[in-house]
Amino acid sequence: MSNPLPVGATIGILGGGQLGRMLSVAAARLGLRAHVFEPGAGAPAGHVSEVVTTASYDDAQALTAFAKSVSVVTYEFENIPTAALDVIENIVPIRPGREALRISQDRLTEKTFLQDLGLQVAPFAGVSDRAGLDVALEQAGTPSILKTRRFGYDGKGQSRLMSPSDADTAFREMGGEAAVLEGFVNFTHEVSVIAARSENGDVACFDPGENVHRDGILHTTTVPARLSASQRTDAVLMAAKILNALDYVGVLGVELFVTPGGLIVNEIAPRVHNSGHWTQNGCAVDQFEQHIRAVAGWPLGDGSRYADVVMENLIGDDMHRVPQIAREKDAALHLYGKADIKPGRKMGHVNRIAR
Repeated sequence: MSNPLPVGATIGILGGGQLGRMLSVAAARLGLRAHVFEPGAGAPAGHVSEVVTTASYDDAQALTAFAKSVSVVTYEFENIPTAALDVIENIVPIRPGREALRISQDRLTEKTFLQDLGLQVAPFAGVSDRAGLDVALEQAGTPSILKTRRFGYDGKGQSRLMSPSDADTAFREMGGEAAVLEGFVNFTHEVSVIAARSENGDVACFDPGENVHRDGILHTTTVPARLSASQRTDAVLMAAKILNALDYVGVLGVELFVTPGGLIVNEIAPRVHNSGHWTQNGCAVDQFEQHIRAVAGWPLGDGSRYADVVMENLIGDDMHRVPQIAREKDAALHLYGKADIKPGRKMGHVNRIAR
């Protein structure tokens, strides 16, 4: 795709959750259409997109029709079956490309990729069986955390080991899945960089945000983050290095641990990211528009921050606070249209502007 998509063109989005919803809104603001492919009925993105295909990711006929109806395909989550991507890529470009998905779908592959780039990561070792966990513990030590190599998110698929005696329990909790053991990092706080790269290699980064988690789920992101000028520069340069190594097109989230010895990469996400939601009310061009611009072949926008922001996720019963939040001055609500309130479920977020 060498030419910018014209106004009226359609972007395909794999996944109909809240990220797909906000991508669809961003596309509409630019005069572009969104066609969402989502297996589940009544998905949040379906409320705002031009077209929705409700079908399984193993439905080759539906995938073919979807791909033929759009000019480019992007995605809101990384665990898309390879077979579905094979069908789509034979018809239309996928942005970001397959290599970013391949690497990010497997935690061991991701850690190895980052280490090979010369970036600092936590001590890690692959675990395929119970004996392998003992070997990994000798390398990474304790405390540490055992994670499934694939499909874990928001604290799922993880087990903490405070001593080697926790090994049997942790291994059982993996349910036979291949895993990776990561040693703990002595960090003061976590930050993330939301960065974008265009097809012609231009890179633009938003200011790093400082993240706080509760029960394995992001609770707040605050900008500006507590970083020195040199740390801020390092964070942006690390994100750019990853983007270029992947020949990436779109928005990427890079999570970093801040330690006395420097920044350590925790993980990457090849998509718009929860910790970038603050950009909706802190920048003229937010992460969702930036991603749409990139995959559509448009110039990247100016992501400069014009306000300090604290983003708070609204999870489960936090929805009962919405009437109160709606009365707050300088609080911008973003609700996802999910009908059922469930514990641990992301229902929306609020961006509070500091003046």
